Amino acid sequence: MRRDANGSITATQPEQAVFRNVLGRTLWISGVVTFVCLLLGYPVAYFIARQPPGRAAVLLFLVLLPFWTSLLVRTVAWVVLLQREGILNNLFLSLGLVSEPVRMIFNRFAVYVAMVHVLLPFMVLPVYAVMKGISPSHLRAASSLGAAPFTAFRRVYVPQTLPGVGAGCLMVFIQALGYYITPALVGGADDQMISYFIAFYASKTVNWGMAAALSIMLLAATLALYAVYDRMVGIDKMRLG
Repeated sequence: MRRDANGSITATQPEQAVFRNVLGRTLWISGVVTFVCLLLGYPVAYFIARQPPGRAAVLLFLVLLPFWTSLLVRTVAWVVLLQREGILNNLFLSLGLVSEPVRMIFNRFAVYVAMVHVLLPFMVLPVYAVMKGISPSHLRAASSLGAAPFTAFRRVYVPQTLPGVGAGCLMVFIQALGYYITPALVGGADDQMISYFIAFYASKTVNWGMAAALSIMLLAATLALYAVYDRMVGIDKMRLG
């Protein structure tokens, strides 16, 4: 929105409404990261939940190990791994998988990889907490009633894990919405999320009005999505206890 010569508020021209695209990009990246974290985190949590207590403790320690390193260090490490002369490209060239270095940095792919690496534990932990409380006798009872292993898993086990899945998705998605450092370091110009522009207007140009407007826009979008999620799933179904 902008003011015309008479001081009235008018709609912005479509080519000038850049922050609509930025907001859509932020929601899309957050959604993709959440989906990939669920795709990777669910089997990891399932595997850990089926291990003996001692081995499960070691595996959970490995899941939490990245928290011992700062977010900035973890992101810079991906720059070293994914750059043109990085470890992965050198490995691919030595194995003959590619004939020239692959561009894996300063693009959307690098943003996805780095954000999934950081946020994956937030998906594994709540899903594991729910899976740990599911009795193995439920699957045995389903099998004794004639259900195939996959059918018993899909119709008996998976529905009981939905509270953990819902909590994990909500934690990952909301945190991904506010990411700033990771896209700024490993992403390109078209991969920056709305938090980057909030920080830019707040610290670089000292345009507090624009920074506040973008913050309110992000908050409103988050609350709207949370309301839709609560309406479809229900907050009571997310309780892990």
